[in-house]
Amino acid sequence: MTDEKKTIDILLLGSGGREHALAMKLAESPLCGELYIAPGNGGTVEVGENVALDENDPAAVADFARETNIGLVVIGPEAPLVAGVADAVREAGIPCFGPGAAGAQMEGSKRFSKELMGRANIPTAAYGVFTNEEDALAYVREQGAPLVVKADGLAAGKGVIVATELVQAEEAVRECFGGTFGEAGSTVVVEEMLTGPECSLLAFTDGKTVRPMATSQDHKRALEGDKGPNTGGMGVYSPVPIVTDEEQTEMERIMNATVAQLAAEGIDYRGCLYGGFMLTPQGPKVLEFNARFGDPETQVVLPRLKNDLVEVMLACANQTLDQVELAWRDEWAVSVVLTSAGYPGSYEKGKVITGIEDAAAMENVTVYHAGTAVNEDGDVVTAGGRVIDVTALGATFEDARNLAYEACEKIQFEGKTLRHDIGLRALKGRSAWA
Repeated sequence: MTDEKKTIDILLLGSGGREHALAMKLAESPLCGELYIAPGNGGTVEVGENVALDENDPAAVADFARETNIGLVVIGPEAPLVAGVADAVREAGIPCFGPGAAGAQMEGSKRFSKELMGRANIPTAAYGVFTNEEDALAYVREQGAPLVVKADGLAAGKGVIVATELVQAEEAVRECFGGTFGEAGSTVVVEEMLTGPECSLLAFTDGKTVRPMATSQDHKRALEGDKGPNTGGMGVYSPVPIVTDEEQTEMERIMNATVAQLAAEGIDYRGCLYGGFMLTPQGPKVLEFNARFGDPETQVVLPRLKNDLVEVMLACANQTLDQVELAWRDEWAVSVVLTSAGYPGSYEKGKVITGIEDAAAMENVTVYHAGTAVNEDGDVVTAGGRVIDVTALGATFEDARNLAYEACEKIQFEGKTLRHDIGLRALKGRSAWA
């Protein structure tokens, strides 16, 4: 007889860099049996089995999980959460990491999220909500720039426009109501523009207990110096050195208060709650909540997590998270995103990628596939805008940063683009945001 715990088969939904990071961390666990990734990418195929399954179809996911005797479903992206995939999986009696459709409104509807924050007295930007263009334009003109205009629904990270001039804000409102973001833009939220450094704080929760993860800071703009259009994220590091103890405590209080408010309103939220914060002169204020792990934040947070990820996720699914304490590695983590030329606009696919194995062989370096696929010749090729995340750990911020960029040089593909200033600002201290 052995004391070994019984393994479980796991289904992970998604296809990005976040999912490759999740897959690798799940596969490390002695509890992980077969690992299926739907649909997966050119990297996930190395750690599990990619399966052709519509991740946004609740019935299809639940059926696959039941027929394959899955012991845990992990939902990576936001769209399946908003579609109610977690609800269908739980109804089938299968443990699931990810909130149901009601909880996913925290990301699926900015209006819902802002109104819940109001009921919980959570500090956030002043705002107005509009369902017609004329009222929104009137509000914009009354407030004046700068403003932030947001499409209410899911817009693949592109439905947020920071308008420093009044004419930009007016154009953003017209874009939303004009159909640029589809149904997501039929309701528009207009907010005051907060100032300060941004900070992401993700947390595990089982709907009752909240376990905050390590802080991280993403770089959203496409070009160096934080210029150019917003993207899904060009690079990230963890932890965030400029966060004070007081700010950390307040962000954690806000995360706890948010989960408590959801529970008080009858919403059973189990999974990851992502708090996007602005560290304003008045203290941390919430920019937005997401209902899942961040991408690329996951690629620096998970490598620093000492815990068995399967154990933590099962505790969230089974509401036993109060029995889990998180432990973190002391090292710094820096991740640089390699993108296709033209991203976040149009770009070409199918470019052969070389040097991945050389970079991954470096000590303290992990290469996460994001937008990749394997072609008929067995080559790994580009298949998205964000192609590869190169993550490095180091004893100091500078060590991790230098190592990440050294590894980036080994990976090549036609049209490779990247920002060379990931983390530079934070090295200069808080004054860099003055």
